[in-house]
Amino acid sequence: MPTIADVARLAGVSRAVASRALSADKRPVSQDKRERVLAAAEELGYRVNLLAQSLTTKTVNLIAVVVNHIHDLSDLDLFDLLLTEIQTAGKQTVLIRVGSEEKVGEFLRRGIAYHVDAALVFSDFADAATVRRMFRSDLVVMLNGRHDRLSPAVIPDEATGIGEAVADAAAKGVKQASLVTGRASSQVEQARIASYRQAFEKHGIGLVGTAQGDYSYHSGHALAAGLTGADCPQAIFCTSDAMAMGILDACRRDFPGNRPSRFRLYGFDNLSLLDFDAYPISSIGYDKRAYVTRILEILAEPPAGEDIAPALIPSRYVPRLTG
Repeated sequence: MPTIADVARLAGVSRAVASRALSADKRPVSQDKRERVLAAAEELGYRVNLLAQSLTTKTVNLIAVVVNHIHDLSDLDLFDLLLTEIQTAGKQTVLIRVGSEEKVGEFLRRGIAYHVDAALVFSDFADAATVRRMFRSDLVVMLNGRHDRLSPAVIPDEATGIGEAVADAAAKGVKQASLVTGRASSQVEQARIASYRQAFEKHGIGLVGTAQGDYSYHSGHALAAGLTGADCPQAIFCTSDAMAMGILDACRRDFPGNRPSRFRLYGFDNLSLLDFDAYPISSIGYDKRAYVTRILEILAEPPAGEDIAPALIPSRYVPRLTG
């Protein structure tokens, strides 16, 4: 196998220059020498030894992404963008699926340890202190609401978009509504439900029923019959677009031409799928690119000190035919 010394010899530079030229970090080297080194590496079939590089730089360019699971459609939009941007920044990801609090405990008991530069935590089963122990890393970015004084966090400001959506329903004469929620154990979901309740009260809309799903299409489809009987409310709000899509498919007869005839339907997440004719569901969303950009900024320049204020990403209401 070719070595860095072979690359340096063919390019006519020192080993140190060759190493800088091949580094994922922006390290000083002239453009001419960089091009010669890259050409030599290509000719020899040389590949950077990431383990050796990590021993020198004290980093592994590896980011852990901790999730409950990936079955919610909103995950597809977000994670495709997130992983693309992380890889563009010269890093890779290891995806850790944590389906329950017991799994977090099992992870710790087994002493499994990944050497990572940082961890991004979406799972609502893990708090910041636990994740620091899991990965033995101080840079833990909390995206589930369970941050502490030492952990940076990025959180969508969902109350604004929820207030706009409920105001839209009130302006269209809605006086009664039902709410379809996800896991009550999630702190983010608890805050979301509280925002809906406050908005309903502010706009004089009575909450006549609630149902709990799991953010999936299947759960929305299964709950639809119990929500849309003879005493159907004037509007149904869902805390995920996937659940709203399930309800829409189960109640297509109530949406001729995708427009509401018996009740209005509102989702949450503003999935890219909603921009197509099949699911024109009014929704609440935030700029996912701004969200991912803020995460990458924290990875590049971690905030120092304690009592780190969460970064808030504004949300907005996106009207479509079902609203």
